[in-house]
Amino acid sequence: MAKKVEVRIKRQKDNQAEPYWEEFHVDYQPNMNVITLLQEIQRNPVTVQGEKTTPVAWDCSCLEEICGACTMVINGQVQQSCSALVDNLEQPIVLEPMRKFPIVRDLLVDRTRMFEALKKVKAWIPIDGTYDLGAGPKQSQTNQQEMYLYSRCMTCGCCVDACPQYTPDNSFVGPAALGQVFLFNQNPTGKFNKEERLAAIMGDGGIQECGNAQNCVRVCPKEIPLTTGIAKLNGATLSQALKNLLKK
Repeated sequence: MAKKVEVRIKRQKDNQAEPYWEEFHVDYQPNMNVITLLQEIQRNPVTVQGEKTTPVAWDCSCLEEICGACTMVINGQVQQSCSALVDNLEQPIVLEPMRKFPIVRDLLVDRTRMFEALKKVKAWIPIDGTYDLGAGPKQSQTNQQEMYLYSRCMTCGCCVDACPQYTPDNSFVGPAALGQVFLFNQNPTGKFNKEERLAAIMGDGGIQECGNAQNCVRVCPKEIPLTTGIAKLNGATLSQALKNLLKK
């Protein structure tokens, strides 16, 4: 008899519907990940009771832990389902949607709030054209190495899902957006808009909402030192606040 993988999935038809659970048995394959499980269920959506059901909805794209789209809660831990290997997970494997965003359907959530936070903090470097401006400013190796750590962020949402201060009832921009503020304010060209980004995180929902729980660092799949960057931003916002007072 073929070895089976037990899967338990929390499902929901839409944001207003009541959630419910369904269980599935999937034929085991060597080196399979959670996405493989969901694809097998999609091909044959039949529960352990033998009842035909609808295919499970979820999100994914690159399947190599780069796009950040396939985030979900697996056995109680928020993580990427593409890199979650069945051989490393206890069974039954319990799949749930992310907890801080509105449900679209099943394991698919609406992460608009996270992307809006990136807009709010101006997490980009504006350009004044596409013509050749010559060589850019030089960067030290130390600065490059520090920036690289934060540039690895794929906006997967693991950090905000694990953050106790990031809730549906508040406007906190979250650790992902703060990490991007630190990244772009470190960039020699990005520094030209440094004050705008600092102003954005000194207002409502800004850096003052961070409680330094350290959860974001623990769950980040890219091991980004988010709380280190946030601590440095605390110093930068304090300096900026003093500058603002002296200008008055």
